[in-house]
Amino acid sequence: MRTVFIDGRGAVRNGWKVLGFVALFSLAASGAAPLARLWPAAWGTLLPGRWLDVALVLVVTWLCLRAEGASLAEVGLRPDWRFLREILVGTAGGCLLMLATAGLIRGLGGFHWVRTPGTGPADLAAGAWLFLAVACFEEILFRGYAFQRAVRGLGFSLTQALFALAFAIVHWGNPGMTGATKAWATLNIALAALLLGLCWRRTGSLALPIGVHLGWNWTQGNLLGFGVSGTEAPGWWTPVFHGRPEWLTGGAFGLEASGVCALVCSLVVLGLWRWKGRPSGGASTASAS
Repeated sequence: MRTVFIDGRGAVRNGWKVLGFVALFSLAASGAAPLARLWPAAWGTLLPGRWLDVALVLVVTWLCLRAEGASLAEVGLRPDWRFLREILVGTAGGCLLMLATAGLIRGLGGFHWVRTPGTGPADLAAGAWLFLAVACFEEILFRGYAFQRAVRGLGFSLTQALFALAFAIVHWGNPGMTGATKAWATLNIALAALLLGLCWRRTGSLALPIGVHLGWNWTQGNLLGFGVSGTEAPGWWTPVFHGRPEWLTGGAFGLEASGVCALVCSLVVLGLWRWKGRPSGGASTASAS
């Protein structure tokens, strides 16, 4: 019976570590829900509620690592200059990915932009701050401890497939997730998860995936004015659609529901798969039983 829980090296099996993380996070999230409802609306700009989510997932990650005698650096969270540099590079990459997608759709006659009145640099900064919290939370949750322990137990490819599916499914409750939009959005969000997983794999750090995630959301919403996974964001520009099919433009859901986005993401995934990367010290990307 002991071998079900303990491996040949006397350590808890990685599958139980993943389940333990999920259970602990679910329990912590349930306990923090009343606190989240009390979050003052006046804090919305300076400290969006999403930062509470970041703190929560960081604490749960730290507790799981503490039980192993490891630190946050082990999952790719190291406050150094390389970490900052990779966040900035990733943000630029995420911006370019969305700009390329939008540019191709515009070139195919899908829409044109008009300047959104009343928006300014403050809106762009506030959007970046919010989406940084979203990126930190989702990357630590989906590419952090649980993902990395699953890689040790199942191998990278199977873990990528399972977590990409989970990442897509948790977005099914978003506005506009119906019909063809749901199919395209599910595909693109899963491709994005594969892309972000490869960013971690090639660097051994969560900095690059956090940056790409930030650049993707911020450019799509706050800069270009599209929906972000079905959620509206105040955009610097507003797209005016020309009545082309939603599978081309993404419609109100955003670029993530566009077939063009699937093409662009697939090309980036292929490029990351071929790139050898530059793993950093500390975070383990090895597969183990």
